[in-house]
This record gives sequence, C-alpha cells and structure tokens, in this order.
Amino acid sequence: MAVEGASPSPGYAERASRLTGAVVWTRAPSDATGPLVLPDGCMDLLWTEGTLLVAGPDTRAFRPGGSPARWAGVRFRPGTAPAFLGVPAYELRDRRVELADLWPAAEVRRLTAQVDAAADPARALEEIALDGTARSAAPDPLLGALVEALEAGHPVAATADALGLGTRRLHRRSLAAFGYGPKTLARVLRLQRALALARSGVPFAETAARAGFADQAHLSRDVRRLTGMPLGALLARDEADR
Repeated sequence: MAVEGASPSPGYAERASRLTGAVVWTRAPSDATGPLVLPDGCMDLLWTEGTLLVAGPDTRAFRPGGSPARWAGVRFRPGTAPAFLGVPAYELRDRRVELADLWPAAEVRRLTAQVDAAADPARALEEIALDGTARSAAPDPLLGALVEALEAGHPVAATADALGLGTRRLHRRSLAAFGYGPKTLARVLRLQRALALARSGVPFAETAARAGFADQAHLSRDVRRLTGMPLGALLARDEADR
C-alpha cells in the first residue's frame, strides 16, 4: 500500500515519520479507483477502519480492492520491517495479511482498539511502529548499506564484494530482509529511479541512461514486467489522477 512508486490518488497525503527512514501516509475514502501500487522494496503496517494489516514486499503491481474506506500506513524503509514484525520478508512476498495472523490475537485486538479510538489514526499507528521497533533487534547494517548502494545504481556483484558478502550468503540474508534476492531488489529500485525521472519530464531515452538501463527498449521491457503497463500509460494514469 506504499505510495512510493504508486500513482497519485485522491485524498492521499504523506509525511516523514519519526521512525528513521519511514513514511506515514493516509488516504481518505473516495469513489475514485484506488491507487496502483508498484514494487518499491518496502513493507507497510496498515490500518483501515477496525483492522490492522501488513503489506509484504511486492514483485508486481497490486490493485487494492474493496469499498471506499479510510486508510493509514507506515511504510518502512526496505529491509527494516521484518525485525519489527518478527517474520522474514519472504513469507509475506506479494501478500496482504492481517496482523493477527502474525502476532497474538489479544495483542492485536488491543492495538486495533487503540488506533480506532485515536483522533489521528496515522499517528497512533506510527506510535505502534516506534514502540515495536524500539523493542526489536536492530536492522542488519550491512543490508542497509546494500540498499544505499543499489539505490545509487551500483552493480550487485560489486556491492557484495565491497560488503564482504558471498553470493549465497547475500541472497539468503536478502530473502529474509527484502523478500527476494539482491538482483530483484536492484531491479525494483532501478524502476523507482526511472519513474522519478520520467515523472519529472525527463525524456524516456535519457531516463533509461540515467536510471541504469542498457537502453530505452530495456527500460520499456522492465517497466512492463514489473508494473504490467507501458511507461507512457503509467504517466498518463498519473496525469489523469491529478
């Protein structure tokens, strides 16, 4: 449900969280079509009118369903949510599950009632994330460095060597932290770089070069594979939603 990489949607707002690297967002009820959620490497803690959920890491575009409702979310920086949840990311890949499926039901009922009763559900949800993270193991700093390197467009193999991690070890730790291997994470983060450039008006050929694609055709193929839509159609959708 993260908006990072999602098409703009009516009633959506976000702000930086007090939780390092995270974003707090809200979406008001709307009769408009829900946002197309694109892969971004993140996981979200979600609340919607009496239910707490978790959005796992996506490898493909996701279309939320259901009737109009209020939503609030905390979008965790890639690799940081599993320690908070106590569940490896690969178990939640391409899934939306109720928090009660992961945590004790009584605890989830208490937390749900707390958010339901709050004047600002998003802030209450953020407090849950802050409290839980403070009591959890710290995220692996090596994987944080991996995210920073891949966000900057550095190759996976060179980054693994720089971090002193072998291929198999890096893949195993990436599955637990991100839900997929480092090559998939690199593709997802490259997609986000490309979307940011294209949405700012950079021509597609230049977008491909600056984001790290071999050429514009490579950009087009990867965007379609990860989002299910051509890049031009995604941008047109953005414009229509605005």
